[in-house]
Amino acid sequence: MTRLHPTTTPAAERPAGTNRWLDRAHLVQGGLLTLMLLAPVAAHLLGEVYYVNLASRIALVAMAAVGLNLAIGYGGMISFGHAAYFGLGGYVSGVSAYHAFDGSLVMGLPGSDDMLVIWLAAALLCGLLALVIGAISLRTSGVYFIMITLAFAQMAYYFANSWPDYGGEDGLPIYLRNSLPGLDTNHALSFFLVCFTGLVFSLALTSRLMKSRFGAALSMARLNETRLATAGISPFPIRLVAFVISAMITGLAGALYADLNGFVSPSMLSWHLSGELMVIVILGGVGRLYGPLAGAILFVLMETLLGGLTEYWKFFLGLVLLGVVLFARQGVIGWLAGRERHE
Repeated sequence: MTRLHPTTTPAAERPAGTNRWLDRAHLVQGGLLTLMLLAPVAAHLLGEVYYVNLASRIALVAMAAVGLNLAIGYGGMISFGHAAYFGLGGYVSGVSAYHAFDGSLVMGLPGSDDMLVIWLAAALLCGLLALVIGAISLRTSGVYFIMITLAFAQMAYYFANSWPDYGGEDGLPIYLRNSLPGLDTNHALSFFLVCFTGLVFSLALTSRLMKSRFGAALSMARLNETRLATAGISPFPIRLVAFVISAMITGLAGALYADLNGFVSPSMLSWHLSGELMVIVILGGVGRLYGPLAGAILFVLMETLLGGLTEYWKFFLGLVLLGVVLFARQGVIGWLAGRERHE
């Protein structure tokens, strides 16, 4: 059986223009991470808690988009239902905190306000749900795949909307933020560092996966599944594993997002959120490791700054998205790194 190996080109053998682009790309990526880390620290020193929480929101939205980017950008699986995993992670956090607060049981188990327990439960449940959805939807392709993932997400949305035990359409408040051993999660900067660590972990995991043989097989499944099958590797299980990992990353972001807001509602499962995550991936750069971070920064800042001026801020978002699609096909991250000019 033919083995697939990630292909790397020694720096000395690359064209000079490619080396310059890689250097600039690394500079841009490092700059984004540094900005994400230092901006909330500066806001904390100035006593601006709002901006620290805004940075936490950017980190979590970016983390959710990193999960989606693994499916769309690297796997070619255009999922319009990732809000299902984001919302499920949020409800795991909210329901667990609710039962821990009043000392009741959920499915015969005690609730917990320990973030480590909640993250594990959220990752497992999101992975299980994605395994079921992926096993069905990955047997299709194109618009059928898009519609099946959307249909499953809407089923989850309407289920949460009609679940009176946990607030139904009114949602479920989280009265006390869940805890993490050795850390005060109620402290804005401490919670941001938790979110930032989650973002860095998701980026590192995605990078490691795509540099492995698994990543080479996933890329080939996107580009030419017939060639992959000829090499003796079935595309289906490769895509399914990537889809499950993608959902788990997005679900972990949802669990933290519910803690950030102190509230979880069916809106976290809505197709609108799936669409926003897709817009963020496209803005930043589809298939670019740091694309979701660049897209999340642009999206949240536009929502915050322009949303404070006009309720029609999405009109301007649409113009920016149109510009990216027409003139910066590599997204904001590719434009900042000069990829468009290099190509």
